[in-house]
Amino acid sequence: MSVLQVNQIKKAFGSQEVLKGVSFEVAENSVLGFIGQNGAGKTTLMKMIVGLLKQDEGQIKVCGEEVTYGENQTNQWIGYLPDVPEYYGFMTATSYLTLCGNVTNYPKSDLAGRIEELLVLVGLKNNKKKIKTYSRGMKQRLGIAQALLNKPKLLICDEPTSALDPVGRKEILSILQQVKEETTVIFSTHVLSDVEKICDHIVLLHEGYIKLDVTPEQFRESYQVNKIQLVLSSQKEMDQLKTRFDVEVIDTHKECFVLSSDIEATQAELYAFLLEKKIYPRKIAIYQPTLEDIFTEVVS
Repeated sequence: MSVLQVNQIKKAFGSQEVLKGVSFEVAENSVLGFIGQNGAGKTTLMKMIVGLLKQDEGQIKVCGEEVTYGENQTNQWIGYLPDVPEYYGFMTATSYLTLCGNVTNYPKSDLAGRIEELLVLVGLKNNKKKIKTYSRGMKQRLGIAQALLNKPKLLICDEPTSALDPVGRKEILSILQQVKEETTVIFSTHVLSDVEKICDHIVLLHEGYIKLDVTPEQFRESYQVNKIQLVLSSQKEMDQLKTRFDVEVIDTHKECFVLSSDIEATQAELYAFLLEKKIYPRKIAIYQPTLEDIFTEVVS
């Protein structure tokens, strides 16, 4: 079942076309990595999904019901974490979530229990500090708790890890992995290593169009593996290698890629050559392209 359906969405600001016919679907209980360069239109589309911005053409459905600009009926199924969430700094996490629960008419008899459950999830249980003293990572974690408060069918996270240090990013990714058991997640980002860690599906937006709509496995399989990675011991070994193979040097005398159009044949020839020349690499491996490699190739 698709929690979100985006069909032929177009949007222009003046003469600038941002979205030129964008279509994709998001399956239930999955994490979608929504990727693209800065300015590609990811945030514009996120705002349309929650009814804060009107599309010029096309249709968006959440849980089978059409999203209408200016109305919030479909938002009953959506939790939203903006890229820079704002808070009342004088509050604690508990008092802030209590306010959010009251505003959204969350059942009062269940609210305290739900808040405690969420604060455990995001690692803020028993934290009595004022929100104004929180780090960026703590604020992002509180934002996830707020977005999950009403048990949404769809959680939209707009660049939740972009300004965080490695520890903060790891914490956010861990939380998003856990919550997909109870909701569906759209994870908009340009940090592609994060996508590799947690996403079940990837949509790449570039120049107003969807360029890729695939699983991570399909993403890699669509690009031929054509490199063997070597780490050598000396410049002499590197020079010897260059006499026989097409070599892309990464480090002047240590690391390189042997390029090939037939990876299996090149492997056999390379192993025979290394044995013949008594070259014993410190590392040899078939190079697996990262999402960054493939993304760079697609957008260029």
